Amino acid sequence: MNALASSDTFTQADWSVPDSLSERLEAGRRLRRRVPRSALGELSVAERDPIGLIAEQNTTRLPDLVGLRSERMAESPFTFYRGTAAIMAADFAPVAHSGLLVPSCGDAHISNFGFYASPQRTLVFDLNDFDEAAWAPWEWDLKRMLASVVIAGQASSRDQPAVESAVLGAARSYAAALRGAVQLSPRDRYYTHFDADAGYAGMSAQTRKVLKKATKQARKRTGERAARKLTVADETGRMRFVSMPPTMTPIDPAVRPQLRRLMARYLETASPDIHLLLRHYVMSDAARRVVGVGSVGTRCALVLLQDGDSHALVLQSKEANRSVLEQYGGIPQPRVLTELVQRHGEGSRVVGMQRVLQAVSDPFLGYLRAEVDGAGEVDLYVRQFHDMKGGIEAETLDDESFETYARACAVTLARAHAQTPLAGIISGYVGRGRGLGRVLLEWGYAYAERSRADHAAFAASLAAKA
Repeated sequence: MNALASSDTFTQADWSVPDSLSERLEAGRRLRRRVPRSALGELSVAERDPIGLIAEQNTTRLPDLVGLRSERMAESPFTFYRGTAAIMAADFAPVAHSGLLVPSCGDAHISNFGFYASPQRTLVFDLNDFDEAAWAPWEWDLKRMLASVVIAGQASSRDQPAVESAVLGAARSYAAALRGAVQLSPRDRYYTHFDADAGYAGMSAQTRKVLKKATKQARKRTGERAARKLTVADETGRMRFVSMPPTMTPIDPAVRPQLRRLMARYLETASPDIHLLLRHYVMSDAARRVVGVGSVGTRCALVLLQDGDSHALVLQSKEANRSVLEQYGGIPQPRVLTELVQRHGEGSRVVGMQRVLQAVSDPFLGYLRAEVDGAGEVDLYVRQFHDMKGGIEAETLDDESFETYARACAVTLARAHAQTPLAGIISGYVGRGRGLGRVLLEWGYAYAERSRADHAAFAASLAAKA
């Protein structure tokens, strides 16, 4: 069964009655006979080379930042896991899957959920990383998220009952949220979003305290605050970034003459209102910026804009490479997406998938393909920098708050997956989430053990080179 089959119904020549929700739910239940939910717990036994795969990815990274990427990944089993979306996709490729392909995050670990500002300036909670986003079996995202709950729980020394409760609770929450979503009309599903301030009801006092602290910190992380912290003005009033190696360094002088041309290409993909808004500013500086864990070494830059009254706006460009779901997971992508990438580059995939998966998205999103620093053609996407973006450090939570956070991530993931016309079939297949939760709990523990062994081997390989 293929998610792309339903994408053609809107333009089909002959009218026919679409399947009802009850028919779609029943189709999902029938699918269990062909692909039992227990099959989703299979762990690949295929020959694998995780260290070699990381080395392969490093060949496309900036050489002077590969060491920093390795250092961040080696820090702990959880930081290692954050940088290994490609390894997990490769591990998924040889084993059975449901066959129900949906728009997927591709890297849905629990640190890739968080807060950001909506265009209406409210704070929302959603997925916030889409570098690997593409079409894939729905369970790949869920399995990556649940394994991250296990690894983060073990990394913070939680006892086994607490970790199991968080995983099983998240699986049930995913099922319940999906079941609730398919009861809505597709349009109502599309408009559903999670307002951070509306999430306090029913939470424990400790969880409310954690959430309020996190949202307060997120509201402080504005682009204006970032500009104040990261820049200084010279005697002419021109604002410039402060060099803070290795995370912030001056842009390559060879690239500076290209900046205006690159900005012009970005503006071709920005909406007309953003195009007009940016005419209030001039470009005053740019700098190379290191971000994330697995993303370290990709080409990422900040562009500083200012108006005549020293109001600043910071945009971030980031390199977009082929999704690991396609490259290592082997999932063929729909024609509409492959043609988009062929015409406009991988940045257009990241932006397009972000708009699908998020309830509300950054209005400054855009993309471009350009020659950069002698590396040939590089695909980039653009977004605002620090627009109230924040998150929750799962390792710092008490057990009850940890489970609440895992459930919140699961509900958010279900909302994203519910945008596909196959959501009703997936809901029928998943059921109430209890049986599937037990299967994925066992799988999650097995994969966490494998990932810890990979981390130990990776750390040992770095030590051997030292």
